[in-house]
Amino acid sequence: MGRGRFITFEGGEGAGKSTQAKLLAQNLADRGIAVCLTREPGGTPGAERIRSLLLETQGDGWNARAEALLFAAARSDHVERLIRPALEAGEWVICDRFIDSSRAYQGGAGGLTDADILALHGVGTGGLLPDLTLLIDVDPQEAQRRTKRRDGDRPDRIGGRPAGYHANVAAAFTRLAGQEPGRFARIDGNASLEDTQAAVLRAVDAMAGAA
Repeated sequence: MGRGRFITFEGGEGAGKSTQAKLLAQNLADRGIAVCLTREPGGTPGAERIRSLLLETQGDGWNARAEALLFAAARSDHVERLIRPALEAGEWVICDRFIDSSRAYQGGAGGLTDADILALHGVGTGGLLPDLTLLIDVDPQEAQRRTKRRDGDRPDRIGGRPAGYHANVAAAFTRLAGQEPGRFARIDGNASLEDTQAAVLRAVDAMAGAA
């Protein structure tokens, strides 16, 4: 049995990543492909506990360096206990966020260097990267509407940060996609749910066909 494929979804708040990740996992399962659907931060019991520390709104929160360390710790556990074993078992792993979120949030918007974020990733995971990263682009006003509909007046600690912070996140994602066009596929998330899903499937099929 060969190694499975590793596909991640990235984008800002309200991009629709979680919905599209679930739809892709179901589509692959319907084709008879063994799928592991997971998320970051989280995916394992230890990483889920760190997720609570990162996103809960009580207390003073974390500076960008502390956030990066916590995300890296959660990701290390996630990769060791879930992602690598699933890939080695031949499963396709679909993950809602991965290293590129740290590069965009704690890096691009938080002020840490990309080299520092990737160094932590190298220590924590051995530098594991996805086979395909689907970056869902959404107009900021539409993203804000979706986030409001999802969270109401109670966003999590990171989602509730100012618009300027999220604009910097979006700019960082755009920069990363431009730097690594072989790994990233940009998806128009402003389209209908069905059209966005179709674009995701085209990108996934293109990756599978190129292997």
